[in-house]
Amino acid sequence: MAPLPWRQRHHTLLQALLSRGPLAEPDFHAVFAAVSDRDPATHQQLFNDTLLKINKELAFLQFELRACINQYDGMVYYGVANSIADEESKLGTKYSVPQIAFYKGLLEAIVQEAGNDGSITSIDALNVRLDNQVIIVGGSQDSQSLLPTSIKNFSLSQKEKTLDELIRDRWLSYTSTGKIGLGTRSFLDLRSWFCGNDIPSCVVCNEACIKASSCPNEECNVRIHEYCLRKKFSQRKASRACPGCSTEWPRQDGEANCDDDVNEPGEDEAPSANHSSRKRRKQVKAELVEENNNAGPSTAVPRSRTLRRAKAEAVEAAQEASSAGASQATRTSKRRKK
Repeated sequence: MAPLPWRQRHHTLLQALLSRGPLAEPDFHAVFAAVSDRDPATHQQLFNDTLLKINKELAFLQFELRACINQYDGMVYYGVANSIADEESKLGTKYSVPQIAFYKGLLEAIVQEAGNDGSITSIDALNVRLDNQVIIVGGSQDSQSLLPTSIKNFSLSQKEKTLDELIRDRWLSYTSTGKIGLGTRSFLDLRSWFCGNDIPSCVVCNEACIKASSCPNEECNVRIHEYCLRKKFSQRKASRACPGCSTEWPRQDGEANCDDDVNEPGEDEAPSANHSSRKRRKQVKAELVEENNNAGPSTAVPRSRTLRRAKAEAVEAAQEASSAGASQATRTSKRRKK
């Protein structure tokens, strides 16, 4: 496959994000490598310059290609987000007025739980009230009667259907504990909303804390994302003092084995990783060629996926990740003994 002109490469990258939705960093890097024949890991400057050029072009449409971190799993995602929020932009959404009001209520309920784990149960989600999200100009004590009929008649079954759609479209997600939290698209699009609503920020990365750990000192307001904690206290001998009050910060589960050599691959792992990378790049190239040839609508997640199935998949993925972490810790322990 001959190298594409740079403008066409920009178009292909955007097409991949728009058709597939936000992509995890390894997948987006694989797409970039497929269209440019350059690995972002070894050509970081080229990767950054390309994103900068794309954003200069998108600025005229008030869109932005940006990265975000999913605070529930610590993974980096790339996606295209609306850079402004106005009433006109709401006309471009597929959601109705009561569905948007329901999402706003869910968002506020999840953010209010940011002091805990940044998630709510399915029962709490279905009990969210919509009338609190509607502003009635000149309303009186009997403002309930002035609510739009679509708001007052928004039934439980409609809430369940909307919740299913919001999870499928990745505005919301199931956490590893089976609760409902924010989705990747919310982290991408709501950065300015978080700032405007005084959501506490992480002292390490300065991003809003939806799911984060609080200082053990109850009088201290410092909060840090779990993945920022692992980065800040990655060295065993590093000070674990809270940046705000100097209280000793407790270790997280599984953090005791996080030495410098934990992430070092074994002697027999490097060839396998390289082979997997080449295989993934070939697969992405084939997918991009097919997408460019078809130029058809994006492949959506089947509507038959239910909330129960999505919840089960989230819990299963968390269990697999936990099992993989335990296996890695065992191998690390064996290497130390040797």
